[in-house]
Amino acid sequence: MILQPVVNIAEICARKGVQNVVLSPGSRCAPLTIAFARHPNLTVRTVSDERAAAFIALGMAQTTGKPIVLVCTSGTAALNYAPAVAEAFFLQVPLLVLTADRPPEWIDQLDGQTIRQQQVYGRHVKQSFDFPVDLSHSDAGWHTERLVSEALNETVAYPAGPVHINVPLREPFYPNAGEEITCSQHMKVIEEEQSLFEINSMQALKLEQEMLYYKRVLIVAGQGNFDARLLQCLQTFMGSTGAVVVGDVISNTQQLSGVVRHQDAILACVDTEKMKSLQPDLLITFGKSVISKSLKLYLRQYKPKAHWHLQPAGQVADTFQSLTKIIRCTPGSFFHRMAGCTREDSGYVQAWAGMERKAGDFLNQFTATAPYSELTVVARMLQALPNRSNLHLANSMAVRYANILGLSAEQEVRVYANRGTSGIDGSTSTAVGCALSSNRITTLLTGDLAFFYDRNGLWHNYLPANLRIIIINNHAGGIFRLIDGPRRQPELEEFFETRQELDASNTASDFGLRYTSCHSLQELDQALPDFFASDAGAGILEIFTDSKSNATEFAAYKQALLQAL
Repeated sequence: MILQPVVNIAEICARKGVQNVVLSPGSRCAPLTIAFARHPNLTVRTVSDERAAAFIALGMAQTTGKPIVLVCTSGTAALNYAPAVAEAFFLQVPLLVLTADRPPEWIDQLDGQTIRQQQVYGRHVKQSFDFPVDLSHSDAGWHTERLVSEALNETVAYPAGPVHINVPLREPFYPNAGEEITCSQHMKVIEEEQSLFEINSMQALKLEQEMLYYKRVLIVAGQGNFDARLLQCLQTFMGSTGAVVVGDVISNTQQLSGVVRHQDAILACVDTEKMKSLQPDLLITFGKSVISKSLKLYLRQYKPKAHWHLQPAGQVADTFQSLTKIIRCTPGSFFHRMAGCTREDSGYVQAWAGMERKAGDFLNQFTATAPYSELTVVARMLQALPNRSNLHLANSMAVRYANILGLSAEQEVRVYANRGTSGIDGSTSTAVGCALSSNRITTLLTGDLAFFYDRNGLWHNYLPANLRIIIINNHAGGIFRLIDGPRRQPELEEFFETRQELDASNTASDFGLRYTSCHSLQELDQALPDFFASDAGAGILEIFTDSKSNATEFAAYKQALLQAL
């Protein structure tokens, strides 16, 4: 058939390890849809809302680390992928985005569902390819097969990310009745061996000699998925060098013994001498974004003598304004090779450890006795999370509360969040994708605005039984009442908070989810065990709070924290 190279895309994807495809219905994409839907070795799901579909694919790719294929029709459908594509780009998550398109002669001719789709995602994809519209030439098969292989290779090449293939298609789109759709038996598939990005002996010796000049070594772990080998190497390095590790909740380092997880509380201290005692000589960083604004401001003020960043390839950010060396290797390779360094300042370790104990004790005591508010609610929820489960944190206050409070090592919870661009637009959909890709109970902690913004993440036929959604509903964008700028403005309630009176009971009913609501800590304590039961099925737990009371209680928390430290 004339569209054989289009049909072969599905086979190439399957041969190169793709397992999951998320598509949205449309006519122009029919050849792609049929090719993927009829392939025996691919799991294909259809989600009508392209924005939700793309974030679901993002959640699946983030959880598995494998490329997920997205397929949509022409026109604005492709634009609706853009928020998730941008998130995937900065989060370094592999997606292969296939957008069906009108043939080039019909662009700008007022034809329906036609926009300018070439390079539509601009600089927010690693690479953008254009599928040839003329597939009749003998070289077309070779060209298209090479192109798809290159695109898939690029999605996983470090740093991973989204790659776009725009596929212009001429009619007819649909096979005749009874026509069998088969992939070519002999096709070209190009494999790419990935570099290990290991640090070599000569580099290690040079770095060891340099490191001996620095007594106080601080390691800051940015966002990253759980990596058992990395944690093992990091633990050994900490033990042999006396280095201190600070990790946000999204760094998945909470299982390390001795890790500092309460830096937000610690760095609220106003004692200059205590702050100086925490200042590093050498700062070593790895991973992606850091949530803690307090940590970023602290390290910009109390600068290290040197700052090394570990990253195999790609652009490196100078987040703390102190970068002096980029080391092109995996973090695990570095910490494994450098574990023999024995430059320890026990006073430095003790300074951080002492502040960590104080902060942890204070948070435990405060949240156990403080009145009902979002902070105490999140504390109870985090403590009740099932062991060996997934936690997806929506942006705005959900991720910030979780970062303040932290998780215990014993829980073995794996944490995910859309902190590439940090938008609220796809949190629910991404959590759904995570749940679809894991056997673990997967909990989304979200606010009311983020949840209602993305309700279409639940509008499909694949809601997994392991999904749990906890909504903190203060009927507003409560974060703006906690930020000095907007909270002091007369426009706060109308133009910043986005006051709304919705609750999630109708949404739960629409999509067949269990629904429970809470208005007090007592009700919450009663609801959590049943909500998290392994056989309870997918559900929503909606916790109602008051925006003004939350702001008052958060101010009380910060004041008590200053006195405790």
